[in-house]
Amino acid sequence: MPSEHQTNSLGSGFILSPDGYILTNAHVAQDADKIIVRLSDQRERPAKLIGVDEMTDVALLKIDGEDLPAVKIGDSDALEVGEWVLAIGSPFGLEHTATQGIVSAVGRNLPSGTYVPFIQSDVAVNPGSSGGPLFNLRGEVVGINSQIYSSTGGYMGLSFAIPIKLAMQVVEQIKSTGEVTRGWLGVLLQAVNNDLADAFKLDRPRGALVAQILPDSPAASAGFKQGDIILRYGGEPVEDSSQLPRMIGVTPVGKTVPMSILRNGEPLEIKATIARLEATEETVSTMDEYSDPLLQITVADLSNEQRRALGADERGVLVTTLDEGPAANAGLYPDDIILEVNYTPVKSASQFVELVKELPKGKAVPVLVRRDNESLYLAIRTPEQG
Repeated sequence: MPSEHQTNSLGSGFILSPDGYILTNAHVAQDADKIIVRLSDQRERPAKLIGVDEMTDVALLKIDGEDLPAVKIGDSDALEVGEWVLAIGSPFGLEHTATQGIVSAVGRNLPSGTYVPFIQSDVAVNPGSSGGPLFNLRGEVVGINSQIYSSTGGYMGLSFAIPIKLAMQVVEQIKSTGEVTRGWLGVLLQAVNNDLADAFKLDRPRGALVAQILPDSPAASAGFKQGDIILRYGGEPVEDSSQLPRMIGVTPVGKTVPMSILRNGEPLEIKATIARLEATEETVSTMDEYSDPLLQITVADLSNEQRRALGADERGVLVTTLDEGPAANAGLYPDDIILEVNYTPVKSASQFVELVKELPKGKAVPVLVRRDNESLYLAIRTPEQG
């Protein structure tokens, strides 16, 4: 009978307080059956996992001890691009390795870290360094080394750290309640590019575009509509859509937040009461097709099954084929469902063709699309003539 295979993994961390609280990455500690902490003087102590937060990749451990050497916490919000930083960790098991570099960017948004405005640096970080501290030149911890960008598995000049301010917010919640709660508005957002800014009558690309409103959500109760662009949240400007989930996430549950939005080119103030984020998933066949030579697109009416999947009274037409032209250039794909054209709901394929004929020539117009069970806006720029 084969014996069970035991695997060991290495990571780094640092002592937060003299009584033995230790900070590291969630991906270092969360699936471990047993955690052993080796201190800088080579003493080893068993550690208890107090709590983890996968969304920020933060884990809090605890070892027994008194008067342990603790780090000094710095201000990650004060970090500037070009500032020198130092990382300490155990790359490939090589303990107490120090590497240095500069801050390359702050507030970096990564697909794997919706709620983390990463600190990007060129500090060399490799497997085993995860969870180690990132120091500024004053010897203060400003981040937790968390990720690298690599096509080989090794360091390639880009490393990412979790800002210590965000990590400490997570630590306080874990200590006080044993879990981390986040605010929830109930919208799906997308970035505003130049064409969308033009289509929505915005002075420049900024804000967060509301592509979809989830049912029974705070956004639905507050009166949000698809196509709203959120420009300010609680008085703070929203320059990029990636900012807003983090702003909502740290908002206390139950708090009513004022927001400044743009709707149909007009400014509007709206308030929403933030709910708690809880721990969601559709399919797509065809009927009569209609081709539009102006946008170089062919669409079809939705089948009954598709309409049921989308909602009983859901509008829309199915994109079946695309040729090179305005629709393809805007980012439409076959199997996308077009819900609105220039703010007008699309109810049938034949109506869609008529709507396109009425579009202003040589202008960018918003088109609301459903793709993979999510809504998003695209900006189609019509030809000057057609």
